[in-house]
Amino acid sequence: MPSQIAFITGATSGFGAACARRFAAEGWRLILCGRRQERLDELRTELAATTSVHTLSLDVRDEAAVNAAVATLPAEFAAVDLLVNNAGLALGLEPAQRCSMQDWQGMVDTNIKGLLYCTRAILPGMVERNRGHVINIGSVAGTYPYPGGNVYGATKAFVKQFSLNLRADLLGANVRVTNIEPGMAETEFSRVRFKGNDDKADQVYQGVESLSAEDVADTIYWAASRPARVNINSIELMPICQAFSPFAVSREG
Repeated sequence: MPSQIAFITGATSGFGAACARRFAAEGWRLILCGRRQERLDELRTELAATTSVHTLSLDVRDEAAVNAAVATLPAEFAAVDLLVNNAGLALGLEPAQRCSMQDWQGMVDTNIKGLLYCTRAILPGMVERNRGHVINIGSVAGTYPYPGGNVYGATKAFVKQFSLNLRADLLGANVRVTNIEPGMAETEFSRVRFKGNDDKADQVYQGVESLSAEDVADTIYWAASRPARVNINSIELMPICQAFSPFAVSREG
């Protein structure tokens, strides 16, 4: 049986790059998508001795580009077995009344619309082949609110509910759906959130041992490698140093 094919978005860093390495180590063929061609080239070179890699310089926010990329996949990569909807970002940490509308729109366009475009482009083939798996990368922020998490948390709550509804639609199609919800993880996430401010990004992880990208990739691989009869609905994971805060109360005086 030919090796399985994973289509990974946001593959140029963080969870996506770690997934590429984890799945390559298990012999999966890879379709790696990202906006930074030089990083895609580096990954392909790194993994070429292990598995077959097809790269796509792709912005998931561009619906037409997503549809064209999926429609023109080489024959040996066309029957996608696993879609990892990893591309996503947080922008800013200001309260809602001071946030940039452009930042809000950027999170909605990537975290929601980009995920929808990729899912809708790849899902019909999975249903037709009567096999497949969609793994969406959510966040604990989709369940637990925090100051400044406003639209980012809302987009991840969408991912959570969309994953559940997608599974309901796919009953009987032998296509699995999983939502992975990581907590604090040290990747480029905070550098993107703070628009390249390394000092602010470093403060987020100072004095703590966060999840690594490899921790999350291991979790994603575990969900994907269960027997075909098993659907992992969701997995929530946090570093041991992170927990839930008590309710906040504003007091006068």
